[in-house]
Amino acid sequence: MIKNYLKIALRNVAKSKLFSAINVFGLSVGMTCCMLLLLYILSEISFDRHHAFADDIYLLRSVQVRSGGDRTDNPRSPAPYADAVKAEFPEVVATTRVWQNFLQNKTLLTVTDPAGQQRAVYETRGYHVDSTFFQVFTYQFVEGSQHTALRDPHSVILSEEVARNLFGIGSPINKIVRIGGTAGNGENYRVTGVFKDESHRSHIDARFFLPMQAGWVGGFLKQQADFSNNNMFATYVRLRPGTSQARFESKLPAFIEKYARKDLKAAGVNRELSLLPVPDIHLFDKIETIITPTTSSTYLYVLASIALFTLLIACINFMNLATARSARRAAEVGMRKVMGAGKSGLIGQFLGESLVLTFIALTLAFVLVALSLPFFNQLASKSLAMEELLQPHILGAFFLLALLTGLLAGSYPAFYLSVFNPLDVIKGRFVNSVSATSLRRGLVVVQFVISIGLIVAATVIQTQMKYMRDQPLGFTKDQQIVISLRSEEARKAYPALRANVLQNSQIDAASGTSYYPGILNPSDMSVYRPDLSINDSKLVKTNWVAPDFMQTMGFRMVAGRMLSAEFPGDTNNRMVVNEATLRKFGVPLEKAVGSRLNFKEGNEEVTSLEIVGVVRDFHFSDLHNVIEPYALFLNNSKEDFNYMIVHVNTADVGKVLPFLEEKWKAMVPGEPFSYSFLNEDFQKNYASDARTSRIVNAFTIISILISCLGLFGLAAFAAQQRIKEIGVRKVLGASVPSIVGLLSGDFIKLIIVSIVIATPLTWYIMDLWLQDFAYRIHMAWWMFVLAGLLAIIIAIVTVSTQAIKAALTNPTKSLKTE
Repeated sequence: MIKNYLKIALRNVAKSKLFSAINVFGLSVGMTCCMLLLLYILSEISFDRHHAFADDIYLLRSVQVRSGGDRTDNPRSPAPYADAVKAEFPEVVATTRVWQNFLQNKTLLTVTDPAGQQRAVYETRGYHVDSTFFQVFTYQFVEGSQHTALRDPHSVILSEEVARNLFGIGSPINKIVRIGGTAGNGENYRVTGVFKDESHRSHIDARFFLPMQAGWVGGFLKQQADFSNNNMFATYVRLRPGTSQARFESKLPAFIEKYARKDLKAAGVNRELSLLPVPDIHLFDKIETIITPTTSSTYLYVLASIALFTLLIACINFMNLATARSARRAAEVGMRKVMGAGKSGLIGQFLGESLVLTFIALTLAFVLVALSLPFFNQLASKSLAMEELLQPHILGAFFLLALLTGLLAGSYPAFYLSVFNPLDVIKGRFVNSVSATSLRRGLVVVQFVISIGLIVAATVIQTQMKYMRDQPLGFTKDQQIVISLRSEEARKAYPALRANVLQNSQIDAASGTSYYPGILNPSDMSVYRPDLSINDSKLVKTNWVAPDFMQTMGFRMVAGRMLSAEFPGDTNNRMVVNEATLRKFGVPLEKAVGSRLNFKEGNEEVTSLEIVGVVRDFHFSDLHNVIEPYALFLNNSKEDFNYMIVHVNTADVGKVLPFLEEKWKAMVPGEPFSYSFLNEDFQKNYASDARTSRIVNAFTIISILISCLGLFGLAAFAAQQRIKEIGVRKVLGASVPSIVGLLSGDFIKLIIVSIVIATPLTWYIMDLWLQDFAYRIHMAWWMFVLAGLLAIIIAIVTVSTQAIKAALTNPTKSLKTE
């Protein structure tokens, strides 16, 4: 019996090639989209779940609380916390710290081959860690031992790629690397391990590890015992299996009282500690950066919705065309019932045919995923592998999905037709029944509600992205070249390098700075008004710059003056602040110049800081965040800058780069010339938004195409159903446009209903999404009108192809059977 059902099913598929092709292709594309987005989502939610003790590893999260309710959520804490937590709590198996080199964004690594030839490369993402790091986190070592790799303060552990870049295919173990800059102080380090790159699934995206005692931070740690200041270390704890997170957190206030209260009181702040599970870090967007930038879980909900909606559109197509085609088999069903076919046999036949098509589509979907995965990886900036989709539980889920889709698509014609009287079925009285027509119309409306919603969502996301790209940032972001000074030699060369660079007529300015807008700046200080106490202190971001930095960046003054070398006293606790600082401290603009703010660290004397100028607010962080207080100080050292910003006066920046490289090699011959553009560095903050935008755009187009495919099939079915009516109308003088309008009208009405339903739903959802941005667009009426017009135009074009074909058919062919 089953073999017979299968044979008849395949025969019917072959007889209706167009509808079968539309069904199979549309459903397979929908499944393909769902699979690709599922791979992406699984990748995002699997971050840091590969660690052997993943369920027991937590980040020590710290919130600094100031009077007035100011709260600063910080993933970093002072140096002493790790040892104190380990000593205080028996349920802590191990603690470890990670220090991210915020002083320099790249590190110079130099190796010397046996022939004495040196090779120098810049590397990013080098982290200093405690010797206990590999007791907490799991890394796969391909060479060396994780148990001993960090014992020597002058050891370095490399990723496979970095090891290959430095030493080629040979073993790097025990070979020497000279590490420059603040990371290694220009000293030699011995390679003690090589690990597999885990950056695609860990928030600690390291390319190499150094011991905590190495470099600048090693010297800094020797004098750190304060539990309040210098929040520079990501501190992780590994708890004993079965330890309750809530119960452990309940002990942390007592820990603060015992170890940190004295230092916190002196600083005029309070601190609240809590635990953040490491597997939750990647999607914890309440803190912008935890070693690496975090991602909003909202994006995953958006992508999951798109996956489900795209698959739903494909399933609706399948169900609509399945129910529509069943009407053409009235005579077959009637004859089967007359010949004695039972209800169960008819149900099995229809369900069998539907299931055959769905499993053909499922097979094709896996082929399409394998073919499209490289393009999707490029679109999503991922390295996803097909193997991740072939896990038993995922295969089982898609098998059940195909089974459910097939059963749903085949259930309506199976159960509906099987209960009719054979005579009624043969006469086809059910064809125009309210239930059959209403079901198809309802499903078409659902399809286009989703499609219109996706068009609006894509428009809103694109408009917000354009807004972030084009929004004035309060400084000159274009034609600014950033040259990092990553070693002691480079920083010492800054004065001469700057003087030589300014000889070029195409360069207007060049200036040094510790940080620049768009990159991580962890430097801040707690200050308070002199008429208040230290308990009223508030946090202000700080930056140390060269005298001409503000001119180079194009900052606009609203009061006072810029910092200048013409005023020697500017290096003595004078500062320029932004407007947000005045608002935060309640200082009127007209009284700002000459006002003072106090700063006190630990047991040191109070330092009085004088405001000499106020700069208009500028975005030193991306537009997800509001502009916070910011202060600029004049650096009294000409050899202590992390970056040199070069402003050129030509749109063709490429012409200046060879000149800059020549001067660099003359001044810093031992280091490769490396640069970036400030506007591009700033835009990197929107990488996650841009990635989501690309995915939404691509899958919106696909979902619309799938909807069109289904509409095309229904239009073809409608034209076939009314072929004789069209013939009669043409004989009576109806024109081609009138017939096209007749066939298209019903579909256009459904699209209009879809627009009415989709508009408020999409507005509500996208308004929630926009709330993630401190600076955002306001949704305009034209976005919804545009989506509606596009939907109508797409529907008209799709339906008209079949309507015109039917209208042009010779009426004698349509009526010859009458």
